[in-house]
Amino acid sequence: MHVLILGGTTEARRLAELLCGTPGLKVTSSLAGRVSAPRLPAGEVRVGGFGGVEGLVTWVREHAVDAVVDATHPFAGTIGFHAAEAAAVAGVPLLALRRPGWEPVEGDRWHEVNSSAEAAALLPTLGRRVFLTTGRMGLAAFAGLDGLWFLARSVEAPEPPCPSAMEVLLDRGPFTLDGERELLRRHRVDVLVTKDSGGAATAPKLTAAREAGLPVVVVRRPPAPADVPVVPDPRDAVRWIRAHLDRGRPGAERFPPQSR
Repeated sequence: MHVLILGGTTEARRLAELLCGTPGLKVTSSLAGRVSAPRLPAGEVRVGGFGGVEGLVTWVREHAVDAVVDATHPFAGTIGFHAAEAAAVAGVPLLALRRPGWEPVEGDRWHEVNSSAEAAALLPTLGRRVFLTTGRMGLAAFAGLDGLWFLARSVEAPEPPCPSAMEVLLDRGPFTLDGERELLRRHRVDVLVTKDSGGAATAPKLTAAREAGLPVVVVRRPPAPADVPVVPDPRDAVRWIRAHLDRGRPGAERFPPQSR
């Protein structure tokens, strides 16, 4: 059996690690190639896009893929819809591996919006020194806010257009609570902007902002295909894959299929 993991996330790397070494199972992880030095998962790796739905269907058929796991970032854009359409055309099962989103708790001052453009429109009413953690690809939405100062954290250096008053912090999670507290204090941050990426690696900034009483602008996740089964944990994805593998092995132990 050949499993294709659409990856790039911590969960995707963990899934590849759990699957590699399984008898009768070949694992290929596909990375988009947007980061020059990505953390490579276990098993075989391909880098770069497929060329849309048609290209993904062709690759799945040419490489005899038996199942696809979409473990891309919640804000990866159209890949989830391309995967759903391609899997249907190619006739292979598809699973989405999605980390749960963050939920506000008592003391949070969240302002939820649907896009970076909405976040930019709201910012001038909330503060003047912004900790921007939406990634380097979305800075253009904030380029026109000349009256604000930004601390933008990203894995790689952003490209224009960017805000005129901006300091770039190149760093990669996981981040610690003490580190986030110090960062907010040192840069005199008075508002945080983030995407609802979920997960523990970057969550300490939310705790630090809550402790400091700062407003947080949270960009909601974009829509995802509604007819694709979803699991929150790599171990759930392993059970789903093994269930499909078992169907081709008479007498093999059955694993329970995952519910949506």
